[in-house]
Amino acid sequence: MTVSTPLAYHITWTTYGTWLPGDLRGWVKEGEPGIQVPNPEREEMARRRMVADAVTLDEQQRKLVEDTVRKHCRIRGWLLHVVRALTNHVHVVVAADLDPEKVRDQFKAWCTRRLSEQAAHRRTWWTEKGWTKWIEKEEYLENAIRYVLEGQ
Repeated sequence: MTVSTPLAYHITWTTYGTWLPGDLRGWVKEGEPGIQVPNPEREEMARRRMVADAVTLDEQQRKLVEDTVRKHCRIRGWLLHVVRALTNHVHVVVAADLDPEKVRDQFKAWCTRRLSEQAAHRRTWWTEKGWTKWIEKEEYLENAIRYVLEGQ
C-alpha cells in the first residue's frame, strides 16, 4: 500500500480555557469518535481544574502569533498557505516535512515563548494538543484556505 504525501496540513488549536470538555458547542474526547454532546457538569469540573484564567487574545497578541508562525515557516523552509489567529483559536494551513502534530507543537511552543515575553506573568496560553487534518486534494486545500480567510 502506498502512503500519499499530503499537499498540506490544516492545523488548529485553541486558547487555554476557552473550549473545555463538556462545552455546549460540543467537544472532542480522545479515543471517542465524533463530537461529544454537551455536558455542563463535566465542563464545570474542567473549569475548577484550570490553573490559570482563560485566554482571549487581543489584537496585538493575535498579530504576534501570526508573525511568529510566519517566521518559523521561513526558518524551517515550510510553505505557509495561510495563518489566522482569532481571539480563542489559531488556524494554520502549511506544507511541512514533519508530522502535523510536531508542526503544531512547534508553532505552539514558539508562540508561547513570544507571548510570554510580552506578558511575563503568564505561561499557559493553549489547550493541550489541537486538531490536524491532512490535505491531499487541491480542492480541499483551496477550501481550507478559504475557510481560514473567510469562514471565521
